[in-house]
Amino acid sequence: MDSHAALFELGQKRLAELRKTKPLREGSFQKKLEKNGITRRDFMIWSATITSLLALPLPFSTMVAEAAELSDRVPLIWLSLAECTGCSESLVRSTTPDISTLLFEHVSLEYQEVLMAAAGDQAEENLDNAMKAYKGKYLLAAEGAVPTANNGTFLTLGSQAETGLSLIKRVAADAAAVICVGTCSSYGGVQAARPNPTGAKSVGAVIDRPVINVAGCPPNPANITGTLMYYIMFGRLPALDMFNRPKWAYGARVHDNCERRGHFDAGEFVTEFGDDNAKQGYCLFKMGCKGPYTYNNCPTERFNAHTSWPVLAGHGCIGCSEPDFWDDMADFEKPLSRQPIHGLDATADTIGAVILGVTAVGIGAHAVSSIFAKKVEE
Repeated sequence: MDSHAALFELGQKRLAELRKTKPLREGSFQKKLEKNGITRRDFMIWSATITSLLALPLPFSTMVAEAAELSDRVPLIWLSLAECTGCSESLVRSTTPDISTLLFEHVSLEYQEVLMAAAGDQAEENLDNAMKAYKGKYLLAAEGAVPTANNGTFLTLGSQAETGLSLIKRVAADAAAVICVGTCSSYGGVQAARPNPTGAKSVGAVIDRPVINVAGCPPNPANITGTLMYYIMFGRLPALDMFNRPKWAYGARVHDNCERRGHFDAGEFVTEFGDDNAKQGYCLFKMGCKGPYTYNNCPTERFNAHTSWPVLAGHGCIGCSEPDFWDDMADFEKPLSRQPIHGLDATADTIGAVILGVTAVGIGAHAVSSIFAKKVEE
């Protein structure tokens, strides 16, 4: 309770400071919402949802609402490095548009290659001007890995052919905070998979700054928005796990909140894609689901306006929010365990913990019951 009170006081001070600054964009956030048919009630529901997502008490929802309205005071530079643009697509792909999308339109987005109209020299000029005007105040979002082999020449950007390695170091040096959006910028992603000929690395590995990793391939838009809102409200990064991910988004395993978890407990598994068990929504663990080893809020937040996520759609989790998942989690359609017991991976609850350096919790009761059921059948 005391920690929440201190955090609330910090947020009030932060928002008071933002109120004193001038908007960097024209038009209020409320007018933008009204233009898109979003009522004040809808906005307050969204604020309460973001508050819950951030694991904050409900009284913080008014602070979330005000932070969104004051977001036009926050300059944001978004760099695209070695990536597929999937993270940007995850954020902006919306049919409504939703409030999260509008929020990123309202923030003073000074540079974002996917969304901005400028190109060539004009785009580079916009970046340089923003860095000078908001030195030490802008928020940097980085998408994509950083090739480092041959002095970074495997990735050159802009009209001056600057390497991604040089660019990220230059822009990060004067940023107020650095957010790594997606697994590529967080951990290297597929670009860093063996044999990694370009020497791709995470952003955090090449800059001398603390980073927050919003991991996922792509990450959930809510996790991107929530991280931005936290920074706007408090002017600092949230509590992070050992891989620099926000605990409010990556504090629980996919396995623990999965809608198929009951079938895992009962020893009911899909053994072939399209079989009768698959049609009944049985557990996908035998089909390679990496949910027991993956920390993310996919089962609760889902994608496409909370409609679905890979496991609900019928394919196992591939562990995309974990470091080196392209190497460590493959084959994506086979169980990770090398020593299955009675056809099951009895260490499902321990491997995820060991990978993350957490105390092993032993074989879960669900695995024990599954093994027992198998013995009865025999």
